[in-house]
Amino acid sequence: MAEYKLLLPSMGEGVMEATIITWLFNEGDSVKEDDSVVEIATDKVDSDVPTPVSGKIVKILKQKDEVAKVGEAIAILEIEGEGGNTASEEVKTETPTSAPDAETLKTIEGALNPTATSHVEYSGDLYLSPLVKSIAQQENISETELKTIKGSGLEGRITKEDILAHVANRGNQPQAASAPAVSAPKPVATTVVATPISVAAGDEIIPMDRMRKIIAENMVKAKHIAPHVTSFIETDVTNVVKWRNKHKDIFEKREGEKLTFMPIFVKAIVKAIQDYPMINVSINGENIIKKKNINIGMATALPDGNLIVPVIKNADQLSLSGLAKAINDLAYRARNKKLRPEDTQGATYTISNVGSFGNLMGTPIIPQPQVAILAIGAIVKKPAVLETKDGDVIAIRQLMFMSHSYDHRVVDGSLGGMFLKHVHDYLQNWDMNTEV
Repeated sequence: MAEYKLLLPSMGEGVMEATIITWLFNEGDSVKEDDSVVEIATDKVDSDVPTPVSGKIVKILKQKDEVAKVGEAIAILEIEGEGGNTASEEVKTETPTSAPDAETLKTIEGALNPTATSHVEYSGDLYLSPLVKSIAQQENISETELKTIKGSGLEGRITKEDILAHVANRGNQPQAASAPAVSAPKPVATTVVATPISVAAGDEIIPMDRMRKIIAENMVKAKHIAPHVTSFIETDVTNVVKWRNKHKDIFEKREGEKLTFMPIFVKAIVKAIQDYPMINVSINGENIIKKKNINIGMATALPDGNLIVPVIKNADQLSLSGLAKAINDLAYRARNKKLRPEDTQGATYTISNVGSFGNLMGTPIIPQPQVAILAIGAIVKKPAVLETKDGDVIAIRQLMFMSHSYDHRVVDGSLGGMFLKHVHDYLQNWDMNTEV
C-alpha cells in the first residue's frame, strides 16, 4: 500500500485558494477514481474536487471552513501499489525555509479556532482571504496597520506568510533615536458604526449565507471605489422582436437551443466596444489597462435569490449562434450550481437584464475592476411617432429602456453616452436579413 496526497487543483487564472465547505466522505471511507470527495468555495462559486485515484481516505488535512492554497495537500489517501505522489509531483507553492515557531503556530491555531472572537472589522475595499482576515482579527490588527503591510500575493494581496511575518516583527520596528519613549496609541476604528436596529416581537432574524455576504461586500466595495454616473436611452427594438420571432423555432429545431434576446444584446455591446475600446478597460492605481479580450459578464439570478455573473469569454469571436449556445450553457450551469471557478473570472464588461423581472430600467452597480455595466429593461408595446416620407404617424412599437452606469474616474459623459447611443443604433437598426 502507498500514500497519495490529494491536492487542491488549479481552478483558473487568479484563483489562488479555496475554502473547504464540506467533506463528502469521512476518514476511513473508500473512494473510486473521479468521485467528488469535497466541496470547496472560491469567491462566489461552489464546486467539487474529484479524486484522480481510487483508495481509502486515511487523513483529512483541511477541515470545514479552513482555507487551502492551490497545490496544497488537503487529504491523504491509501492506494494500491508502491510509492504514491512525491513532492516533485505536487504543484509548487512557496514554503517557509524553516519550521514555524510555537508563537506562529499559536497564531494560526487561534485564527482557525471558530470559538475565537474579535471586534475588529475591515471595510470592503481591503481584500483579505478568510485565513488572513482571521489572523488579523486574532492579533487585533487595525485596518490602518494592515494597509502598511506590503502584500506578496496576486495584485499585491496580503498572504498568510505576509501577515505572519508582520506579526513576528510587530514589536521590533526601529524607532528614531531622538524620539521620546511614548506608549503606542490604541488603533482607531476606521469603519462606520452601524445604527443599532431594534427587533420587535415576531420579527424574523435571517443570517446571511456565504454568497450573500460576498455579494454585500463586493457591492459596498464597488460603490466605495467608483464614482457612478448613469445615462438612459429608449430604444425601438421592433425589428429585433420580429427577427427573433421569425428565427427562434427554426433555430431550436436545428441547434436544440433556445434563441433568447440576450445574444442579440451581447452582439450589439461587442460592436459598440469595438467602436469605443476605452470602455473595455480597468484602473490600476494611476494607470489605465486597456483590455485586449472582450469578455462579457452576464448577471444571472439564482433560485435561492442570490446573484452570480458567469463570463462569456472572447465574445467578439463568437457568432450569434455561438453566443446563444454559450449564454444558454452558462445560465443553465449557474442555476444548477455547476459553474467552474474560471467561469466567473475575467469579465471586462457586464450586462444585466432587469427586464426579465418586468422592470423598465435600473441603475446597476459597476463590478470591480470593470468601469461600466449596461442594464436592459423590459420590452413594452407603446404608441410611438414614426417619421415617414408622407409625414409623421403614430404606430404601435416595441420599446425598451437601457441604462448605462460608468466609472467617472475614466469614463466621461461623452464616452459613456456615445457608447450607449451606439448600442441603441445597432439594436434599433437591426438587419432583418441577419443570419443565425
